[in-house]
Amino acid sequence: MDLMQMWQQMSIVAKAVACVLFIMSMWSFGVAIERIFTFTQARNQSKVYAPQVAKHLKEGRLKDAIAVSSSKNYRYSHLAKVVLAGLQEYQFQQESGGGLSREDLVDTVRRSIQRASALTASDLKKGVAALATIGSTAPFVGLLGTVVGVIAAFQGIAATGSGGIGAVSAGIAEALVETALGLLVAIPAVWFYNYLTGRIEYFNVEMDNSSSELVDYFIKKTA
Repeated sequence: MDLMQMWQQMSIVAKAVACVLFIMSMWSFGVAIERIFTFTQARNQSKVYAPQVAKHLKEGRLKDAIAVSSSKNYRYSHLAKVVLAGLQEYQFQQESGGGLSREDLVDTVRRSIQRASALTASDLKKGVAALATIGSTAPFVGLLGTVVGVIAAFQGIAATGSGGIGAVSAGIAEALVETALGLLVAIPAVWFYNYLTGRIEYFNVEMDNSSSELVDYFIKKTA
């Protein structure tokens, strides 16, 4: 019995479960592809951005550093978003003449960087939680389809009065297909989730390091 014959003989509930699993699979692959593309762009752009902004800051060209950080060429760079927030806050305090002390100025810049880091980290996690949900629930959705298929098979036995292996083998096979589909959906989703979570942790470390270096730069600059 091929898959097309199984599909035609499935109950409406079993077909609905299969459709749900298909949607979950497309969703997980869509999220994974979009996140991998975004993370690849963030990594590549940050590698180019970091030396440029470091050069401008070393030479005291704050406006050039802000211009580079706000460039559309680095719109995916997580480092650019964090550094830009600190640079803009420092420039604003300097130009507004707020009269903040050295400690208050550095603390204000630090809080601005922390807010930007939190927002950027949240943006990096966008959609990743869905992979965890799909990976953990897809086997149970497939098991639901299996249970429904087994129930239908035993109902068929009761209706025909035949209890031989031939009478139930087709129905059990149809039911087990649902479990297999659930596993096929869940396994890639878990793989993608673990991979992307590792990348996010690495990006968080990079943002923390860049934030610390920028705060140290402003401490030295205001000394």
